[in-house]
Amino acid sequence: MAIPRTRPSAYSAILSYGFRPFFLLGSLQAGVAILLWLPLYYGKLGTFSAFLPVDWHVHELLFGYLPAVVTGFLLTAIPNWTGRLPVQDLRLLVLVLLWIAGRVAVFFSAETGWLVSAVIDCSFLLAVVAAAATEIVAGRNWRNLKVLLPVAILFAANVMFHAEAHYQGVSDISRRLGLGAVVILIMIIGGRIVPSFTRNWLVREKPGRLPASFGRFDIATIALSAVGLAAWSFLPGTTVTGVLLVAAATFNAVRLARWAGDRTLSDPLVLILHVAFAFVPLGLLLAGLTVFAPERIPPVAGIHAFAVGAIACMTLAVMTRATLGHTGRDMKASGGTCAVFVAIIIAAVLRVAVAIAPAAAILLHISAALWVAAFAGYAVLFGGMLMRPRLQTRHKSAS
Repeated sequence: MAIPRTRPSAYSAILSYGFRPFFLLGSLQAGVAILLWLPLYYGKLGTFSAFLPVDWHVHELLFGYLPAVVTGFLLTAIPNWTGRLPVQDLRLLVLVLLWIAGRVAVFFSAETGWLVSAVIDCSFLLAVVAAAATEIVAGRNWRNLKVLLPVAILFAANVMFHAEAHYQGVSDISRRLGLGAVVILIMIIGGRIVPSFTRNWLVREKPGRLPASFGRFDIATIALSAVGLAAWSFLPGTTVTGVLLVAAATFNAVRLARWAGDRTLSDPLVLILHVAFAFVPLGLLLAGLTVFAPERIPPVAGIHAFAVGAIACMTLAVMTRATLGHTGRDMKASGGTCAVFVAIIIAAVLRVAVAIAPAAAILLHISAALWVAAFAGYAVLFGGMLMRPRLQTRHKSAS
């Protein structure tokens, strides 16, 4: 991680870099959304949303929390890619307010009307793609334009989500399309950072076998996975889709095994990246097996392996690492940070378990409580770092 460069500003430190407001707001929103979810699920609480409770739940994690974290990551990574100064101050504040407006509009969409809510909500991701593309093009960093494709698909899925929920009464294709886009983004970005951070740590702390370099196998794996997830989005029940997903799971498992994760057990900040990525092949496998044994592996199992496993674990891992590195702290996981990682991993395992064995309803409550604890824990542990200026000295490299 390069040392952040910012221009002098009269704004608060939280608006000096994209990761600061979006990681904090995203973590708070993720915790609150699940805190509200179970009362909504059991009919003990209502919203003013035009969405059904389950659609509100899906939307606010897939198109609320996730875009916040993705935006924080992109606006922090792009200056490293391009050498340009970051989006900060007023430009960043506009994006933050647009994201908040989307959350409010969705929650009160029954009052404002679905179309007004959709326009306000969807405009955020459109603005993010425009801002990121502008910076990448201005920096002539052409090779990283491809990272924006999954984000653009996520925007399109959000538009489709609003339309599906309004005209059909429930989202279907759009939730799988959005989820698939984020999983591909994890394959692309995770395929860079997981082996990179692993290699850097091993070279410094534990010389020996290193992660395999990015090559044709990685490209083929991502391409196969993209085809499989596209088929899953639009034709989830076909045999071809099942075969593609199981094949993609196998390739991603091999890809992960090539990154020497077994040698990182002593560093939680590196190990969590491997554990998070492991939920990608698990989700692909479960989604594929659903085609062949839907009575034993329901669709929700694969969905939650992706959402609670791959996405939540990976985003918390990246948020933690980026916060420490870009605020000038040592790259060491405290006891509290390890507790956050353990909580979200167990939450993911339990959520997948209850999807396969729904009779064990108590696991759903435990999973939800651990999810809230993980994101609340991140906000408590790192919120102060995100709101205060960067430390001026560093004791250890952030790479």
